[in-house]
Amino acid sequence: MMYAWIILVIAIIIGLWYFSSGRVQPKHENPLDILKERYAKGEITKQEYEEQKRIINSKN
Repeated sequence: MMYAWIILVIAIIIGLWYFSSGRVQPKHENPLDILKERYAKGEITKQEYEEQKRIINSKN
């Protein structure tokens, strides 16, 4: 029974390390979602947003 606890603790430690080390793949967002997020964060102006949105939509 003691071995089961040791294995469980080791598995938890490995799992926490795996998820915290950035090995989990980020979700794939399309360019328009990324653009909207950047605008919402204030990283780009409305003019930059509109121009880049037009460029993205013209490629589709």
